[in-house]
Amino acid sequence: MLRAENLTKRYRQGEKEVVALEGFTYTFPRGATAIVGPSGSGKTTLLNLLAGLDLPTEGGVYLGEIPLHRLSEDERSEARLKHMGFVFQQWNLIPTLTAWENVAFPLLLAGWPPAKRRARALALLEGVGLSQRAHHLPNRLSGGEQQRVALARALALDPPILFADEPTGNLDAEAKEEMAALLFQAGKERTLILVTHDLELAARAERILHLKGGRLLREEVPRKVP
Repeated sequence: MLRAENLTKRYRQGEKEVVALEGFTYTFPRGATAIVGPSGSGKTTLLNLLAGLDLPTEGGVYLGEIPLHRLSEDERSEARLKHMGFVFQQWNLIPTLTAWENVAFPLLLAGWPPAKRRARALALLEGVGLSQRAHHLPNRLSGGEQQRVALARALALDPPILFADEPTGNLDAEAKEEMAALLFQAGKERTLILVTHDLELAARAERILHLKGGRLLREEVPRKVP
């Protein structure tokens, strides 16, 4: 379980103090939580703090009973590897590695032996419909295919927490729908935290958190159409 307590981030911009996030408290349950709000509302700041990619000015982030904000940089990196997966808007695939090698990369970092890495990566690619593209480099894949590889990589170590930052922002309508279906399917089995400008995508989550001016305005439970 991931929870934030009075999470606040301030920084200096010349002589001015900017409050990027203030007093955010929330416990993220299993399933999908979408975070929405206008540009500058604190969405990306919040994601970075929740993942331990940045440290708060005040408050804290707890991974179970582990105070993530009190760990060293190396300890936070280890926690991310073991407990978190990430899908970004820009895919961030390693251009010199094939699709399956990209998916297997977290397994390499975790010390898995070669045969098990390959088998796990190929199984994950099959799960996102890309088994036939396993040996292709990223530049031979479409944008939608690259994003599905990125999702498979994020799931390599079966993390209990999955972060997705604008995961459909660069995709056409068909690829967006494919990615959304896979993402929310993965979110049923873990805690999915989705940052998006796309309100239709957000409405597919179990709950929506609305941010504005660095503050949590409200939590919404979308009405599901039968």
